[in-house]
Amino acid sequence: MGEDNVPEWLVWRHALESIKKKGDNFPDILIVIPVTAPLRTVDDLKNCLIEYQKGDADIIITVTDCHRNPYFNMVKINEEGVASLVIPPEKNITRRQDAPDIYDVTTVAYVTTPKFILEKDNIFSGKVRHVHVPIERALDIDTPLDLKIAELLLSKK
Repeated sequence: MGEDNVPEWLVWRHALESIKKKGDNFPDILIVIPVTAPLRTVDDLKNCLIEYQKGDADIIITVTDCHRNPYFNMVKINEEGVASLVIPPEKNITRRQDAPDIYDVTTVAYVTTPKFILEKDNIFSGKVRHVHVPIERALDIDTPLDLKIAELLLSKK
């Protein structure tokens, strides 16, 4: 069985290099629509294209509200077993609502140019803009539980 350990960026690059090598029509804009986010809508994709067409971005990503915040309720454990916040805040934060706004990157869609993919090393090698996607459409299937949740949500539509 094959392993899923190749960075998605390299898969995009390989596909573009193959298109270029074949001499097929090379796209001006690339929209990547991973299969792991089946709850997206056409409007989510349109919003990504609209955001890209505004200019001033090398790539558009999709984000959604996060469940945890590294300034408030995400911890790391050191060798002695002591827990500390992943990102200690400059001032004491006693309520989640007072922590800086943080978002999860989703796999709903990405919009960029082939040139950016071929010349840069990762998404954050350039100017990144975003489109916010509601949590109910931002599910990324990474685990068997994610698949069960997606199946349940799709069966309710």
